[in-house]
Amino acid sequence: MLVLFETPGGFALFKVLKEGKLSNVEDLGNEFMTAESARKMVKLKAFDKFDNTSEALEAVAKLLEGTPSKGLRKFLKANCDGETLAVADSKLGNIIKEKLKIDCVHNNAVMELLRGVRSQLTELLSGLGDNDLAPMSLGLSHSLARYKLKFSSDKVDTMIIQAIGLLDDLDKELNTYAMRVREWYGWHFPELAKIVQDNILYAKAVKLMGNRINAAKLDFSEILSDEVEGDLKEASVISMGTEVSDLDLLHIRELCDQVLSLAEYRAQLYDYLKSRMNTIAPNLTALVGELVGARLISHGGSLLNLSKQPGSTVQILGAEKALFRALKTKHATPKYGLIYHASVVGQAAPKHKGKISRSLAAKAALAIRCDALGDGQDNTMGVENRLKLEARLRNLEGRDLGRLSGSAKGKPKIEVYDKDKKKGSGGLITPAKTYNAAADSLLQTPKVDSENGVKEKKDKKKKKKKADDEEEAKTEEPSKKKSKKKKSEAEPETVEPAKKEKKKRKHEEEEAEMPAKKKEKSEKKKKKSEV
Repeated sequence: MLVLFETPGGFALFKVLKEGKLSNVEDLGNEFMTAESARKMVKLKAFDKFDNTSEALEAVAKLLEGTPSKGLRKFLKANCDGETLAVADSKLGNIIKEKLKIDCVHNNAVMELLRGVRSQLTELLSGLGDNDLAPMSLGLSHSLARYKLKFSSDKVDTMIIQAIGLLDDLDKELNTYAMRVREWYGWHFPELAKIVQDNILYAKAVKLMGNRINAAKLDFSEILSDEVEGDLKEASVISMGTEVSDLDLLHIRELCDQVLSLAEYRAQLYDYLKSRMNTIAPNLTALVGELVGARLISHGGSLLNLSKQPGSTVQILGAEKALFRALKTKHATPKYGLIYHASVVGQAAPKHKGKISRSLAAKAALAIRCDALGDGQDNTMGVENRLKLEARLRNLEGRDLGRLSGSAKGKPKIEVYDKDKKKGSGGLITPAKTYNAAADSLLQTPKVDSENGVKEKKDKKKKKKKADDEEEAKTEEPSKKKSKKKKSEAEPETVEPAKKEKKKRKHEEEEAEMPAKKKEKSEKKKKKSEV
């Protein structure tokens, strides 16, 4: 049995001298406790040295993928005729067995054997010490790490993150400076703010004009249109602004220079960001645009981190605060985040924005993974997916009857409504009878007479109503007077019996008190006589 061992300097083949010891795996490590016992267990048969670092890197990269390199195949063919080969990787052993017809073994005993060989490698390989092996392994590990990363300056998404952050900061500063120019120069020429709406054109006009008195003599054709130039010159003559000194105008012009320089640098930065996005994430750029794609990468941290996110996360990326507030208050969650500013979502109607943003997020997740992990540099996938999204948008906007997306193939069938058709069986009931207009009998009377007759009837009805109303009014008046008299007559009658009842009660009370008083007087007399 032969053992294949990989070293930073090359491939080594060891001959197993005591194959019987392989049956006892637990005691196999004791055979490599010392260099002498290790030499009795295995013996070096052949060694294939690497010529340079690139050859070593190629061989090790092939081994990581589970395939033998060209040099390894030649080495095994020359030294493994009729022998069984012990390997550390079962996948590598299967490929060697298929292509080179060499029997390969991979088990626990082989792994323990390789561990023992590694511990005594410098003793088993003559002319290779620790001082030589350490620099080889260090250099090969660095080369292998760079190969795994596949480092490329064109694939650095950190530049995109910094560029989009600086672009947002420039927009804020530019807006602040432009508003300051408008407010400062507005004291001198307030009408100019309404005439020139654009901030950059406003700053150019102020820099060129200076004092508003000079406006009539200057030519603004390179900056403004003819109509706006005419309005500016007319307003400068009748302006209500205050006068300013030359020192004030000097500082205002310097501020205009700052605004124009910031605007120029922002345009250069946008071109740089556009080229970087087309290089690093071409498919994502084709789907959502440069600015939205760059903001998604910046929010995710990197293109690789963003590729690990599902489409549902990409859809609401940037709306985390609204999402957690909705979950806390048990309200509806947001339908879109940064992806809302994509042109495809902007083209959709308000009722279709949620559906389009969900579809766009799903396609964007696929495009991000293709850009981050794929080898291609073209944007064919992003262009195809954008065409599909635009077709879906046209389908949503144009269709009259709704259907579930992907649930039916072809156009929906539109059945004509038939009132004579049964609902269940599909047969026809007896047709309904139609109205026969020919059977009507018409009176041959002139239209004018009929109209006059109708008017006369209406007049008679009105007269009857008026007469009825007058009779009702007459009958109501005497009835009201009679009721008032009855009330006035009834009131004194009710008052007199009440007074009589009160007098009777007083008389009865006096009669009841009289005997009691007499008794008291008689008792007093008796007491006096006894005394």
